[in-house]
Amino acid sequence: MATKPIVAIVGRPNVGKSTFFNRMLGERTAIVQNEPGTTRDRLYGDAEWGGRAFTLVDTGGLDTVTAVGPSSGEDIAAATREQAQQAIDEADLIVFMLEAYTGPTPTDEDIADLLRRTDKPVVLAVNKAENVDRANAAVEFYSLGMGDPIPFSAYHGTGTGDLLDTVVKLLPPVAEEEEPEPDATRIAIVGRPNVGKSRLLNAVFGQERSIVSDVPGTTRDPVDTAVEWAGHNLVLVDTAGIRRRGKVEQGIEQYSVIRSLRAISRSDVVLMLIDANEGLTAQDEHIAGYVLDESKGLVIVVNKWDLVEKESDTMRLYTQQLRERLQFLSWAPITFISAKFSQRIPTALEAAVRIAEEREKRVPTAALNRLLKEAVYDHEPPSKPGKWLKFLYATQADIRPPTFIFFVNDAAQVQFGYRRYLENRLRERFGFEGTPIKLIFRSRQEVR
Repeated sequence: MATKPIVAIVGRPNVGKSTFFNRMLGERTAIVQNEPGTTRDRLYGDAEWGGRAFTLVDTGGLDTVTAVGPSSGEDIAAATREQAQQAIDEADLIVFMLEAYTGPTPTDEDIADLLRRTDKPVVLAVNKAENVDRANAAVEFYSLGMGDPIPFSAYHGTGTGDLLDTVVKLLPPVAEEEEPEPDATRIAIVGRPNVGKSRLLNAVFGQERSIVSDVPGTTRDPVDTAVEWAGHNLVLVDTAGIRRRGKVEQGIEQYSVIRSLRAISRSDVVLMLIDANEGLTAQDEHIAGYVLDESKGLVIVVNKWDLVEKESDTMRLYTQQLRERLQFLSWAPITFISAKFSQRIPTALEAAVRIAEEREKRVPTAALNRLLKEAVYDHEPPSKPGKWLKFLYATQADIRPPTFIFFVNDAAQVQFGYRRYLENRLRERFGFEGTPIKLIFRSRQEVR
């Protein structure tokens, strides 16, 4: 299964890195202001150009001190350099952003020396080239000896297409991930720091496979481990804790978040751990959103259940509260475990294996269309006066996740509520426990 390459944006302060980052993501994710050093932590987001998806990373500005090595007393500069260096180390491609009207500066030359040592593809992006004079001035950057400079304007958008064409051209070719076992189910263990991810992994293996510590953030790199469990080939991935952006400390931990997101994108099923004592947090919901965006299978695992004072209906009430908060994940099973005492762990793994099988399920076209006919008969779709919405037929187009295409006379008329209604009918009839399903509606000329 293919992973997204990483593109890091680096350069000195105030050259427009965050403006370009925001333009690519279509939203103001990074703070943009005319002041050097605004961005210190790395920010990340998914971008796409020319049909190629990649993860874009915005980094803090490198100045002369941080480019050649921080001196004593330059704590913020040192942390910023560490941030940028981590992004550079993990990137598949680097966009080196420069400023057209200043020409190459000594800091640019220092950064160029730093990037040359990485032996990674580098694209020279000469920003703020809104007019012919500045565009012509871009030729000065040939002196850096790093290839053709590409003039563009992140603010106005001019020239960004040429820049992105070059980026996509230099990305590594799309390749499938090599699995330790050809039929292995990849299960990512994710969650906030200190919810018991490493302890769960160790409990599965019965040994200290990962470092277990009560200090949040002990695990930084995803750890892949193949295991045969109950006759199934599994690959378990223990990942670093994912925090709210404002709580992510500078240094190595920040980039571990991107690695964790990469682990989610490479998985089949995700075990999302929740601390039973703390309950569901807003960040838990964000993590669930990441899983949903990647269309992966999901098991909600409530860990540290041994610490909760229980009555006869405690589990039922806890489940009810989770369902109320996570209504968009009504299809995801909820399990309760204690990784510390190895209690009920098989229930989580059994659910993950079931979900992996559900993601492979195919519905015969005849059975699918019988269901569609029944669903429309029971509840006709809302339509505009004088133009009735008609469903012609449906077919399953793909698996992992199960994907269905519905052909209608006017796809624009299909409302969200009716999409949800059809999804619920599909799940009632065919299952699909624990996995998102995709519904695609396409217009066809009405059959006469």
